[in-house]
Amino acid sequence: KNKNTETVKEAVKVEVEADETGAEASAGVDEALEEVLEESKEEPIPAKSDSQRVQEAEKEVLLARAEMENFRKRMQRESEQNLKYANMNLVRDLLEVGDNLQRAIEAGADDEATKGLRDGVAMVSQQMRDVLGRYGCKPIPALGEEFDPNVHEAISQLPSEEYASGVVMNEVAVGYMLHDRVVRPSNVVVSSGAPEKAE
Repeated sequence: KNKNTETVKEAVKVEVEADETGAEASAGVDEALEEVLEESKEEPIPAKSDSQRVQEAEKEVLLARAEMENFRKRMQRESEQNLKYANMNLVRDLLEVGDNLQRAIEAGADDEATKGLRDGVAMVSQQMRDVLGRYGCKPIPALGEEFDPNVHEAISQLPSEEYASGVVMNEVAVGYMLHDRVVRPSNVVVSSGAPEKAE
């Protein structure tokens, strides 16, 4: 390599020094470059032994297997997640039906004439909640719980003698979770603590 470098340097020197004889300098550079190329061709490239090739091939096979295994596991996880939460939209729509059943029960609460009908609607509402529960849909605890923005949605904050600051004092709409995901958060009123007493 040192010999080649010196040859190239000499050729460049010839080109720089030859102001008047440009053609001769160019020929000198060409000859020097040809010498370098010829010498580089003569230098043998070290060949890999059979054992090195086998080791490299085994390494590539192991890497390919590891990648395929990781891909298979990732696809399996995604498939399980998709199956687990496939009913999310259906559950969300059924909860609205359950809300309407609950409103019907509350609307007929003071009417003795419709007590039998109200009790029947209440049974249907409870049956629907039981079915949802069997498929992993559970109500979110709210009343008396510490306010959690991940599962609760505060619609108001009021003073309270009964509940400490930051605790849910009233549940306006029940929230639900499907397994460990929120289908809809609970609408709650949060306590701001004991009211200030006027002096």
